[in-house]
Amino acid sequence: MKLILLSDVKELGKQGEVVDVAEGYARNFLLPRKLATEADKGALAVLESQKRAKDRRDAQALTDAKELAQRLEAAQLSVKAKAGGNGKLFGAVTNADVADAISHTLQINVDKHKIEIKAAIKALGAYPVEVRLHKSVLAKTTVNVVAA
Repeated sequence: MKLILLSDVKELGKQGEVVDVAEGYARNFLLPRKLATEADKGALAVLESQKRAKDRRDAQALTDAKELAQRLEAAQLSVKAKAGGNGKLFGAVTNADVADAISHTLQINVDKHKIEIKAAIKALGAYPVEVRLHKSVLAKTTVNVVAA
């Protein structure tokens, strides 16, 4: 029996996949629990249109991420931090500080969890920072830490 999975089913498939299962398994387990629906012409047409819409959204998200990556790489990010006389900071510059700098400079919000700082920033100077904008887009930029 051909079914369309409505949610992920362990060892069977992921949501949206068309699977072929035994009639008893479908009738007694998958259909009563609303884990799947029968794969008739109408349901397959709806599934295909949903896949096309998802592909369009993914393509748009990738285009937006690439555009944002270009803006980030061209931007001059600056973070103000309190520092001692020898240039050492009182504390460290965090991902949240870099996200705030991006927000103030480019007027866009970037999740602080998507910002990767390779080594702790504990002194004045310029440091490389990577921002994961999409699963296939990584923007590399430089953050200048200046005394407040």
